[in-house]
Amino acid sequence: MAHIPDGVLSAPVLITGAVLSAGLISVAVKKLDSEKIPYAAVLAAAFFVSSLVSVPVGPTSVHLILNALMGILLGWTAIPAILVALLMQTLFFGHGGLLTLGVNTFNIAVPALIVGSVFRLLIDRNRSGNMFVLGCVAGGVSVSMTAAFIYLNLLLTGAEYQLSGKVILVSYLPLIIVEGIISGIILSFIVKVSPQLLQSGSKKAHHQPPKY
Repeated sequence: MAHIPDGVLSAPVLITGAVLSAGLISVAVKKLDSEKIPYAAVLAAAFFVSSLVSVPVGPTSVHLILNALMGILLGWTAIPAILVALLMQTLFFGHGGLLTLGVNTFNIAVPALIVGSVFRLLIDRNRSGNMFVLGCVAGGVSVSMTAAFIYLNLLLTGAEYQLSGKVILVSYLPLIIVEGIISGIILSFIVKVSPQLLQSGSKKAHHQPPKY
């Protein structure tokens, strides 16, 4: 359950999430990189589609999030991309809710931003390293952070949600493994066919044809 539905969280948690997400969006818009907009559209679509495939795990269900890849490839641009994808999921399929949009955006976008910043730096400094391993760790860490935020949201809402939060944390364990593997595979593929996508803003890439 990466999308917390309406009617669960308390008003203070909802308001705090909305305010924090609004602040993140305002900063992200100022830092928006026009060159990354096409990639943002593709990744937002992938995020949107992957969330539609849910796998039941005990009393809840989980689905791919891909926020580590979005953070690594898009940086701050990942935040509006995630917001748009979450809004579309809410409007078209009822995943999450309009009242929890701010909280859900925060839960997914902040791990994307943190993991993306850290692992982009590691990738820049270690181009000859094992990108599959880096991708696995990045994917696993970002999902773990999202799960921890969801647990914190529930815990701050009320002690009666503590057990539900723990169940959600446990249900995320298989997703952490799967998301890590998929992130590792995709990151390794990107390094082979289009490495310029991983270059930081301070190191503008010379556009090279993909290597097949």
